[in-house]
Amino acid sequence: MATPLMPKATAVWLVENTALTFEQIGEFCGLHRLEVQGIADGDVAQGIKGLDPVSSGQLTREQIEKAQNDPKVRLKILEPKTSVPTKKRKKGPRYTPLSRRQNRPDAIYWMLRHHPEISDAQISKLLGTTKQTIQSIRDRSHWNSANLQPTDPVSLGLCSQIELDEIVAKAAKKKAKMDKEAAAELEAAGTIVPTTESLADEAPQPAEESTPFAETFSVAPPEPKPPEETRPEDVFKDTGAETVPSPNQDEELEPDYNPDSVFAGLDKKLEEAQKK
Repeated sequence: MATPLMPKATAVWLVENTALTFEQIGEFCGLHRLEVQGIADGDVAQGIKGLDPVSSGQLTREQIEKAQNDPKVRLKILEPKTSVPTKKRKKGPRYTPLSRRQNRPDAIYWMLRHHPEISDAQISKLLGTTKQTIQSIRDRSHWNSANLQPTDPVSLGLCSQIELDEIVAKAAKKKAKMDKEAAAELEAAGTIVPTTESLADEAPQPAEESTPFAETFSVAPPEPKPPEETRPEDVFKDTGAETVPSPNQDEELEPDYNPDSVFAGLDKKLEEAQKK
């Protein structure tokens, strides 16, 4: 149910100028019955001037008189006779005041860091900037990139929290849809195993049943042989190698030749050759 423009001021006027019950006034003004009772006692809404709902076109005298005669009757606010058209925002870049334009790169930097799923077109529409500026801040080619500090655009007054939440929710929904479509394409191509098969592969296999009277024997590894002791007698014993003959022994083996006997033999052979 719609409430009057100034609930407490309207409740003050109704308490002072009508005989309505606290429940009737509280339901019409959107207040609790005890709060209306506090207004009547002077404990609540001190110093507030009453607002006549009849002169403001929110109630009629007939409604008030009817409700005074019957406590069960509830007051209802009248519909306005004139409707104020809502101003539609024109398409195009958002206007940013001159005093806040210097903070716009910080807001763009914050959007790129905390919400990378938002497109450049959405950032441009929200903050009233250009895609070229967004790209220069993304690749750190902006003239003031060294001094940029990521700052929430809501705190800078460049947009409202509602507008920011709407864009973030829309971008997240679009990204989830694109990821789902990409996963479906990969699964159709056969590069991703279906979920049912992957879960079936990961299912735990039943453990092997063990017999209660089975005995397990563990085979002990062979014991290493102790290292053999090396004795000096084994190192220096005779291996049967041939001994090197001495030079005197060679001289004894060589035959002793006489020069006279050699020449005599030659002469004898010459004589035999001449006779023939």
